[in-house]
Amino acid sequence: MKRVYEEVISLDRKCYDTYAMSEDLLMEHAATGLLDALPENTCSILIVSGPGNNGADGIALARMSEGSYEKVALYLPYGARSPMAQLQLQRAEKVGVTIVEDLVEADVVVDALFGSGLSRPLDERAQSIVTDMNDLQGYKIACDIPSGIDDRGNVENVAFIADKTVTMGALKIALFNDMAKDYVGEIVKADLGVSAARYEEESDIYLLEREDLILPLRHAKNCHKGNFGHLNVVAGKKAGAGIIAAEAAYAFGTGLVTVVENEPYTVPCELMSSTTLTHNVTAICIGMGLGNQFDDAYLGKFLIEHDLPVLIDADLFYHPILKKTLSRKSNLVLTPHPKEFASLLSITGVAEANVHEIQADRFGYAKRFSDRYPDLVLVLKGANTLIAHQGKLYIQPFGSNILSKGGSGDVLGGLIAALLAQGYSVLDAAISGSIAHALSARNFTKNNYALRPSDLIEGVKCL
Repeated sequence: MKRVYEEVISLDRKCYDTYAMSEDLLMEHAATGLLDALPENTCSILIVSGPGNNGADGIALARMSEGSYEKVALYLPYGARSPMAQLQLQRAEKVGVTIVEDLVEADVVVDALFGSGLSRPLDERAQSIVTDMNDLQGYKIACDIPSGIDDRGNVENVAFIADKTVTMGALKIALFNDMAKDYVGEIVKADLGVSAARYEEESDIYLLEREDLILPLRHAKNCHKGNFGHLNVVAGKKAGAGIIAAEAAYAFGTGLVTVVENEPYTVPCELMSSTTLTHNVTAICIGMGLGNQFDDAYLGKFLIEHDLPVLIDADLFYHPILKKTLSRKSNLVLTPHPKEFASLLSITGVAEANVHEIQADRFGYAKRFSDRYPDLVLVLKGANTLIAHQGKLYIQPFGSNILSKGGSGDVLGGLIAALLAQGYSVLDAAISGSIAHALSARNFTKNNYALRPSDLIEGVKCL
């Protein structure tokens, strides 16, 4: 996993104060990072630079590119105002960079307008420029952060739609908010003259990688089904949701899976059915399709009256017993989507927020919840799923629009619960289950509207 930061000004300052590096030197490396990101078949480049230091990065790129490509055009709609932008412009002019008075078509369009320096919504002129940049046909690269995205990753009106974002020095949370996902494209990091080990500091935010997935592979040869846990999935009003979760858990290594129902229920032949918890249960999965017909006495048997790890999902986020459960147990994984998270925040008294407010500050609300309940694991579903534990945030970036189908969340719950049943810690289960879920979707080869829960379940078998 990689570190992610809310701001990098302090990291730049360390380069100045501790490593005796100049702002100019860091900017040269930033421009080199942009240069390295240009596609191999590039012939012409349009660089749109703003008046500040983000624009100066773009101007430095223009100077470095001049003479190596058939055409390098620099557009400065606001001129060059910062001292570094003015210095870089002098250098660019001396090597013969062409300054254009309007946008022109090019193989590559580089957005160096505002980046992380954006402190307010784009005005009408800036919106018009960004819209026109988006309409150009070339491959699009954003310098640091696509212009129009604020420091929390939100877009007020319009933002540059990049094929690739070259972020400077370190990864920033603004790149991983849900709203930013349609704009950032591929994210690559440019070092600024020192290694990440020297540039970065400790952080409480991490970006998960494929290597963080720990599959429940079996190594011992002398074993039996009891060695791999027994998950009980509590079914409810819409029993199909529980069946989906149970099927996912069975495919992800759990030795035994039982569906627990008020009345005996016909389940797929590899699953078992019961009206009570089994004697050898090792983890519980509850909430999906549950409905609201169950009272505290019934739910307490599955939530409170034992020491087993529990995955909580869906309808339980609206039930008053939730607050009592969270105050008494620590080995819980909670998997809400934003609307369910709004109810969870309200029931627990952490905050009153609607879905729009949560989506605008996903990191902030997830951190507040984790600070209140540090031992629990929150899995806040979204375009980039957030996992919160002990005040730390883990970004799972592999989600895709393929997953926007009923039943996908039930599969996720089953995968995480399967790992809980097999003895994973609550955090490791949440991380590995979430990554497996997203990678299974990414490996789906049919049209992106066609995914079924069974396709996800088949996919985790091949990771």
